Amino acid sequence: MQHYDVAIIGGGIVGLSLAHFLAPTRAVVVLERETAHGYHSTGRSAAEFTLRDNAPEVNALARISHAFMENPPEGFASVPLLTARGSLWIGTIGKEEAVTQARQKAEAAGIAVVPLTVVEAIQRVPFLDPAYVAAAYFDPNYWDIDVDTLLQGYARSARHAGAELVTGAELLGARHENGRWKVEASSGAFTADIVVNASGGWADTVAERCGVAPAGIVPHRRTAITVDLPADIDVASLPEINEIDEIYYFKPDAGRLLASPADETPCEAADVQPEELDVAYAAHYLEEATELKIGRIASSWAGMRSFSADRLPVVGPASDNPAFFWLAGQGGFGILTSPALGQLAASLLTKQPLPEAFAREGVDPAAFSPGRFA
Repeated sequence: MQHYDVAIIGGGIVGLSLAHFLAPTRAVVVLERETAHGYHSTGRSAAEFTLRDNAPEVNALARISHAFMENPPEGFASVPLLTARGSLWIGTIGKEEAVTQARQKAEAAGIAVVPLTVVEAIQRVPFLDPAYVAAAYFDPNYWDIDVDTLLQGYARSARHAGAELVTGAELLGARHENGRWKVEASSGAFTADIVVNASGGWADTVAERCGVAPAGIVPHRRTAITVDLPADIDVASLPEINEIDEIYYFKPDAGRLLASPADETPCEAADVQPEELDVAYAAHYLEEATELKIGRIASSWAGMRSFSADRLPVVGPASDNPAFFWLAGQGGFGILTSPALGQLAASLLTKQPLPEAFAREGVDPAAFSPGRFA
């Protein structure tokens, strides 16, 4: 029976980021239940890198990750992982003060945002409705992430270092006996010293199949639609557009405009599909804030964002079995923090010091430990 140092359950971007950092020094296998990596949360992300409105602990991870994405290892990616886009924040009549307060909060945090008049906002996004927009500012600290290139970079690097990536392999169960895990998967059985739970919305299910207490990871559904814009609008040059209370957002996406009602509805872990009401809300907000008339929705989908009780990631050994390692609860920031979370988990698993960037950013691994819920 094949034996591995570490078995990672879940081949999304977080599981593969760990494999990238861990495979050079450990024998690693990654099990992905779908036939392709990143099918669920990773593949349905809005692909945005932003430091706005995250918890301070998450922003610290994001800053570490930004350095990796700006300057990835040689041969990791053939195209840039980040493309500057910027984010336009708008508020309608009655929300002028909320816009001002949000701008001042960003400035106090050292973010160089740009206050805009309504005219200047519409110059940046010409289809905004001037009767709707009452206040605005621009945040340049927003980038598009090339998620597929990032995901494939992790996978290619892990394979090159000797990791075995297995798709179509669902975890059926695992028993920890005599210091080793006996893992039963739909692809076959093997043994491992450590099992890492990087299974996103299925994290609690995987824990239960391994005889470990769940951590209370709850998946939430988020919806998005895309629509075509008039031919005279340069979609690629548009910023992301955010409602100041984050009721909705719009952004360019593959030549179309993506719109989301920013819904966050608890759901069962599954191949989630959009609800008609949420699709209707996305179209409604787009028509309310702009002069566009939505005659046809080009596409619609939903993805999962999985949260712990305090909405911070859960990273570290389980309290009831240290041979079971949690790497879950990344919410809507799993992609943008994946380099930092992969390094953090790899350092904890190998008992090696964290890179200096973690100390500079004041990252305390205890903030993410599963033991905080005990």
